[in-house]
Amino acid sequence: MNVNNRTIFSNDNLHILRGLDTESVDLIYLDPPFNSNRNYSAPIGSEAAGAAFKDTWTLSDVDNAWHGEIADREPALYQAIHTAELTHGRGMKSYLIMMAVRLLEMKRVLKDTGSIYLHCDPTASHYLKMLMDSIFGKDNCRNEIIWQRFSAHNDAKNGFAKIHDILLFYAASPCTKFNKTYEPYQKEYIEKTYRYKDERGRYTTSPLQARSLSGGGYNYIYKGIQDIWKFPLERLKELDETGHIHWPKRGKVPRRKVYLDTAKGVPVKDIITDIKPLTSAHKERVGYPTQKPIALLERIIKASSNEGDIVLDPFCGCATTCVAAERLNRQWIGVDISEKAVELVKIRLEKELGMFYDVTHRTDIPKRSEKLPKYDTHKHTLYGKQEGVCNGCRTHFPFRNMTVDHIVPQKHGGTDHEDNLQLLCGACNSTKGTGTQAELIAKLKDQGVL
Repeated sequence: MNVNNRTIFSNDNLHILRGLDTESVDLIYLDPPFNSNRNYSAPIGSEAAGAAFKDTWTLSDVDNAWHGEIADREPALYQAIHTAELTHGRGMKSYLIMMAVRLLEMKRVLKDTGSIYLHCDPTASHYLKMLMDSIFGKDNCRNEIIWQRFSAHNDAKNGFAKIHDILLFYAASPCTKFNKTYEPYQKEYIEKTYRYKDERGRYTTSPLQARSLSGGGYNYIYKGIQDIWKFPLERLKELDETGHIHWPKRGKVPRRKVYLDTAKGVPVKDIITDIKPLTSAHKERVGYPTQKPIALLERIIKASSNEGDIVLDPFCGCATTCVAAERLNRQWIGVDISEKAVELVKIRLEKELGMFYDVTHRTDIPKRSEKLPKYDTHKHTLYGKQEGVCNGCRTHFPFRNMTVDHIVPQKHGGTDHEDNLQLLCGACNSTKGTGTQAELIAKLKDQGVL
């Protein structure tokens, strides 16, 4: 990885993502704007005071280069976005274009064993799922997780109250790591199931007999009981001698003791109701308008990463992901357009973990450490792919009249990778200069060339 642990960037996350090494991140969690048509700001006097963002989207918010880049390089993805425009309007199209160019870069930086969790709400969740299916593959969708964010809500006029958020969980590949996680048993379940007690604590019982096992068991007599047992005789004796066999009243067969303190709990399901939203009473609350509980991030990080892994949050806001990753001994990188995130992560790490951490604040675009050939060595390949046609004026030219050019300019995070290169004729290359491809096309249309 070409970025150090505990780094927060204050910049457009698209530029930062383009500067990260390919397949260098183990887990991505993002909680982007939801296209909710609202403006958010932290209250004056809170630790997050000064943090604000607009969540209303129009085409004027979208770089024309993003629009053209998706249409040219990802036609299936662009069709999904175009469908959203037809059904929901241009605001949704603008929002999805903004998200798509970033998700494409997240796919690139994610390791083959990595995972991504996209936090959203029903405003755009179904459209975002189409993007995720197109970019990460529909077969790599592991879960659509429902988080019950409110216990009650007063916004329902002509329908049911809206009380949940959605997390779209995708794997980078079939070999993506996943650690099964558990939540504690409910008190009622413990009292009903673990109803026995001894000096070791509460326990329930399980059969020692192997009658239902497909592989059979061990047929012998133990303490006058003839049966087919799960364990060899020596193992059964050991369990008995160490107090791990429950001997009921006469006439009933013995059973094995299973203690509560050895039970993992209930496997976590895709509907989360045990993690409550933050209120003003929670100590972790800093006043950031869309702050999520640290318990939610800890559950995600435990499930989809191991200690030492790299966690990335490209919309890190008040840095909850960074704090959760630090707690769980993961490396982390955060990106936010506001410098407030840097201040908040330092405050929270010191307050919540009781230590001062050396957090690196950067505003520059990182340089990839991947070794690449000089970009103009791709000229022959590009000439074949474009069939000798200039990618600007669409005119055929001899090989020697073509120049290798960056589709996304380097000043915007563009790299020398082949998928960011094109061939232009001398006139188009001069017209484009250091601008974007979309700007070139607009100029050529104004000139009547296209």
